[in-house]
Amino acid sequence: MHTYSGLFIDGAWSLSSGQATSNVLNPATEEVVGTIPCGNLEDVDRAVKAARKAFPGWSRTSASTRGAYIQALVTKLREHSQQMAALITDELGMPVQWCQSIQVEGPISGLESYIALAESMEHVSQVGNAQVYREAIGVCAFINPWNYPLHQLIGKLAPALAAGCTVVVKPSQETPLHAFFLAELLESIGLPAGVFNLVSGPGALIGEAMARHPDVDMLSFTGSTGAGINVSQSAATTVKRVCLELGGKSPLLIAPSANLERAVRHGVNDIMINSGQTCTALSRMLIPAERYAEALDIAMDEVSGMRLGDPQDPQTFLGPMCSARQLRTVREYIEAGQAEGARLLTDADAGQRFDRGYYQSPVLFADVNNRMRIAQEEIFGPVLCMIPYQGIEDGIAQANDSPFGLSSAVWAGSSTEAITLGRQIRAGQCFLNGADFNYQAPFGGYKESGNGREWGEHGLTEFVEIKALMS
Repeated sequence: MHTYSGLFIDGAWSLSSGQATSNVLNPATEEVVGTIPCGNLEDVDRAVKAARKAFPGWSRTSASTRGAYIQALVTKLREHSQQMAALITDELGMPVQWCQSIQVEGPISGLESYIALAESMEHVSQVGNAQVYREAIGVCAFINPWNYPLHQLIGKLAPALAAGCTVVVKPSQETPLHAFFLAELLESIGLPAGVFNLVSGPGALIGEAMARHPDVDMLSFTGSTGAGINVSQSAATTVKRVCLELGGKSPLLIAPSANLERAVRHGVNDIMINSGQTCTALSRMLIPAERYAEALDIAMDEVSGMRLGDPQDPQTFLGPMCSARQLRTVREYIEAGQAEGARLLTDADAGQRFDRGYYQSPVLFADVNNRMRIAQEEIFGPVLCMIPYQGIEDGIAQANDSPFGLSSAVWAGSSTEAITLGRQIRAGQCFLNGADFNYQAPFGGYKESGNGREWGEHGLTEFVEIKALMS
């Protein structure tokens, strides 16, 4: 049981101005695993004022000093990586076989890269009679999601610290415990007071207040497209910078020349990790019509070997959905797909055999077309839409026939062909022939998948203002 009674503001733990608390449930057992305070508008204001007070001093520290603090946090996180992973498994339900590497070790690697990137803040370029400087944008507000909680928090915090910004963080109500633990680690390395502030509470109250606050200079939000539109409208009243990482409905385009078995098995694994609760998940598999029946057989065979169950079991592939609400949403989409004429290939009700926990078994839909809701809307569950195409031009057109453009993938017979096809897909990232995620590459979307970028050098620029001094 993880119980936190205070918020982390101005370098110290303090009681919320309100009295409300919130329980954190383990989605596998439905038992309470933690309790956190719920902040209010006064707490948001206190946190922003603390960040504003700390900003002048922190932004003037040397890049090497900021890099040293980032290195200290990297060291602390590595020392406590198993504890952090266990905490995220408890609050999210991601199986232990994935949680350590994906939810913790990956973000630590990304964090470490910003030690060197901090040095770029001290680069001054000469353009004619102007010297061009890079300066920290100011006080930043972070509204964090529940599905990759530490991953997305580090993706915002690392460049902010490197640039010299101060921050106020609001974690998700479903998975807030990692953020409180991170605050403890930041306190232990002696990060100056006010540089990192943590206020938990409902997004409609806390997130809205952060977006509207006149002393917040930049807002970084990860979540649904609808919620992103709302916070953007709130932030517009003070003309602050807004960076949005929103929804996705990412295609996997399998070319006729591809190794079909490798491509299909890769795609099935991709959508099922974290029970489909991944914004970049390859949820639409586009397959040459002449090989469609073969692809369906391969996909069903791959799913048949995936164990659904206790996330503490190292053999478990899929754990529970994060919440009862998310489970309901996924099941409503499954019903909608069947009503629209999609053919269900798997037992969508297998998860109901569990006495407790929010379990959804893997779902494969065949005979899907792009006019169906399940092909156009983000389901955020272990549901794969398998779509045939007639000729590669049709495949590209169907890949781009989406309001989203966060991620994508191509599988082809050669890297040259994969690059050619990938360049034609309107998405912020494209993974070629099973490539791995790269923490130094820019991450972000086209269209309704958001704006701005996270990770790497491009992620740092979101936290930077450019100043020209003419002489």
